[in-house]
Amino acid sequence: MRLSARVDYALRAATELASVADGTAAERSRPVTAEQIARAQEIPPKFLESILLQLRRGGIVHAQRGPEGGYWLARPASEISLAEVIRVIDGPLAHVRGQRPEQLGYQGAARALQDVWIALRASEREILELVTIADVASGTLPGRVNELVADPSAWS
Repeated sequence: MRLSARVDYALRAATELASVADGTAAERSRPVTAEQIARAQEIPPKFLESILLQLRRGGIVHAQRGPEGGYWLARPASEISLAEVIRVIDGPLAHVRGQRPEQLGYQGAARALQDVWIALRASEREILELVTIADVASGTLPGRVNELVADPSAWS
Protein backbone atom coordinates (compact mmCIF):
# COMPACT_ATOMS: atom_id res chain seq x y z
CA MET A 1 0.00 0.00 0.00
CA ARG A 2 1.29 3.41 -0.91
CA LEU A 3 -0.07 6.55 0.76
CA SER A 4 0.64 10.02 -0.56
CA ALA A 5 2.16 12.77 1.56
CA ARG A 6 -1.23 14.55 1.26
CA VAL A 7 -2.97 11.58 2.92
CA ASP A 8 -0.33 11.29 5.63
CA TYR A 9 -0.62 15.00 6.42
CA ALA A 10 -4.44 14.90 6.31
CA LEU A 11 -4.56 12.02 8.78
CA ARG A 12 -2.09 13.77 11.07
CA ALA A 13 -4.04 17.04 10.90
CA ALA A 14 -7.34 15.29 11.67
CA THR A 15 -5.70 13.47 14.56
CA GLU A 16 -4.31 16.74 15.90
CA LEU A 17 -7.80 18.26 15.76
CA ALA A 18 -9.20 15.20 17.56
CA SER A 19 -6.66 15.62 20.34
CA VAL A 20 -8.09 19.06 21.21
CA ALA A 21 -11.79 18.24 20.70
CA ASP A 22 -14.19 18.10 23.64
CA GLY A 23 -16.28 15.25 22.28
CA THR A 24 -19.10 16.04 19.90
CA ALA A 25 -18.74 18.54 17.09
CA ALA A 26 -21.39 20.71 18.75
CA GLU A 27 -19.35 20.81 21.94
CA ARG A 28 -16.04 21.41 20.21
CA SER A 29 -13.22 23.25 21.81
CA ARG A 30 -11.74 26.40 20.31
CA PRO A 31 -10.84 26.29 16.63
CA VAL A 32 -7.24 25.35 15.91
CA THR A 33 -5.33 27.39 13.38
CA ALA A 34 -3.57 25.83 10.43
CA GLU A 35 -0.36 27.28 11.79
CA GLN A 36 -0.83 25.47 15.11
CA ILE A 37 -1.52 22.17 13.32
CA ALA A 38 1.44 22.66 10.99
CA ARG A 39 3.76 23.38 13.89
CA ALA A 40 2.51 20.48 16.05
CA GLN A 41 2.79 17.95 13.21
CA GLU A 42 5.73 19.47 11.31
CA ILE A 43 3.70 19.87 8.11
CA PRO A 44 4.57 22.56 5.55
CA PRO A 45 1.98 25.31 6.25
CA LYS A 46 1.04 26.14 2.64
CA PHE A 47 0.63 22.46 1.80
CA LEU A 48 -1.51 21.99 4.90
CA GLU A 49 -3.83 24.85 3.91
CA SER A 50 -4.74 23.10 0.65
CA ILE A 51 -5.25 19.81 2.49
CA LEU A 52 -7.52 21.46 5.06
CA LEU A 53 -9.55 22.94 2.21
CA GLN A 54 -10.03 19.44 0.78
CA LEU A 55 -11.01 18.13 4.22
CA ARG A 56 -13.52 20.96 4.57
CA ARG A 57 -15.03 20.28 1.16
CA GLY A 58 -15.16 16.58 2.04
CA GLY A 59 -17.08 17.21 5.26
CA ILE A 60 -14.29 16.14 7.61
CA VAL A 61 -13.58 19.56 9.13
CA HIS A 62 -15.33 22.89 9.56
CA ALA A 63 -13.56 26.22 9.30
CA GLN A 64 -14.10 29.69 10.67
CA ARG A 65 -12.32 32.83 9.50
CA GLY A 66 -11.20 35.72 11.63
CA PRO A 67 -9.19 36.30 14.79
CA GLU A 68 -11.06 33.52 16.61
CA GLY A 69 -10.93 31.33 13.51
CA GLY A 70 -9.43 27.98 12.73
CA TYR A 71 -10.48 24.40 12.11
CA TRP A 72 -12.32 21.71 14.03
CA LEU A 73 -13.68 18.28 13.20
CA ALA A 74 -17.12 18.32 11.58
CA ARG A 75 -18.16 15.20 13.54
CA PRO A 76 -16.87 13.34 16.56
CA ALA A 77 -13.51 11.73 15.80
CA SER A 78 -15.01 8.34 16.65
CA GLU A 79 -17.24 8.69 13.58
CA ILE A 80 -14.44 9.47 11.11
CA SER A 81 -12.57 6.47 9.76
CA LEU A 82 -9.11 6.60 8.27
CA ALA A 83 -10.65 5.28 5.04
CA GLU A 84 -12.97 8.29 4.83
CA VAL A 85 -10.08 10.74 5.12
CA ILE A 86 -8.07 8.83 2.51
CA ARG A 87 -10.99 8.82 0.08
CA VAL A 88 -11.51 12.58 0.50
CA ILE A 89 -7.86 13.27 -0.26
CA ASP A 90 -6.89 10.63 -2.82
CA GLY A 91 -10.11 8.96 -3.96
CA PRO A 92 -10.86 5.21 -3.90
CA LEU A 93 -8.61 2.99 -1.82
CA ALA A 94 -7.28 0.55 -4.40
CA HIS A 95 -6.60 1.22 -8.04
CA VAL A 96 -4.45 -0.62 -10.54
CA ARG A 97 -3.18 1.64 -13.30
CA GLY A 98 -5.93 4.13 -12.38
CA GLN A 99 -8.76 1.59 -12.61
CA ARG A 100 -10.87 -0.09 -9.98
CA PRO A 101 -9.93 -3.81 -9.66
CA GLU A 102 -13.39 -5.01 -10.72
CA GLN A 103 -13.00 -3.14 -14.01
CA LEU A 104 -9.81 -4.94 -14.99
CA GLY A 105 -9.82 -7.76 -17.48
CA TYR A 106 -6.93 -10.19 -17.17
CA GLN A 107 -6.55 -13.09 -19.55
CA GLY A 108 -5.17 -16.59 -19.33
CA ALA A 109 -2.68 -17.38 -16.60
CA ALA A 110 -3.00 -13.85 -15.11
CA ARG A 111 -6.79 -14.07 -14.65
CA ALA A 112 -6.49 -14.66 -10.87
CA LEU A 113 -4.69 -11.32 -10.40
CA GLN A 114 -8.05 -9.53 -10.43
CA ASP A 115 -9.14 -11.61 -7.42
CA VAL A 116 -5.89 -10.78 -5.65
CA TRP A 117 -6.42 -7.01 -6.17
CA ILE A 118 -10.02 -7.24 -4.95
CA ALA A 119 -8.92 -9.22 -1.85
CA LEU A 120 -6.18 -6.67 -1.20
CA ARG A 121 -8.69 -3.82 -1.36
CA ALA A 122 -11.04 -5.69 0.99
CA SER A 123 -8.18 -6.23 3.44
CA GLU A 124 -7.22 -2.54 3.32
CA ARG A 125 -10.84 -1.55 3.84
CA GLU A 126 -11.18 -3.88 6.82
CA ILE A 127 -8.47 -2.03 8.72
CA LEU A 128 -9.00 1.50 7.41
CA GLU A 129 -12.77 1.42 8.05
CA LEU A 130 -12.22 -0.10 11.49
CA VAL A 131 -9.73 2.49 12.75
CA THR A 132 -11.08 5.95 13.54
CA ILE A 133 -9.36 9.27 14.05
CA ALA A 134 -10.31 8.94 17.74
CA ASP A 135 -8.51 5.59 17.95
CA VAL A 136 -5.32 7.12 16.58
CA ALA A 137 -5.57 10.26 18.74
CA SER A 138 -6.07 8.19 21.90
CA GLY A 139 -3.42 5.63 20.96
CA THR A 140 -5.97 2.86 21.63
CA LEU A 141 -6.18 0.86 18.43
CA PRO A 142 -8.72 -1.91 17.79
CA GLY A 143 -7.70 -5.44 18.78
CA ARG A 144 -7.44 -6.62 15.17
CA VAL A 145 -4.84 -3.92 14.46
CA ASN A 146 -2.89 -4.81 17.58
CA GLU A 147 -2.89 -8.48 16.54
CA LEU A 148 -1.41 -7.61 13.16
CA VAL A 149 1.20 -5.28 14.66
CA ALA A 150 2.24 -7.94 17.20
CA ASP A 151 3.29 -10.27 14.37
CA PRO A 152 7.06 -9.73 13.88
CA SER A 153 6.74 -10.39 10.14
CA ALA A 154 4.51 -7.30 9.84
CA TRP A 155 7.54 -5.13 10.57
CA SER A 156 9.67 -6.32 7.68
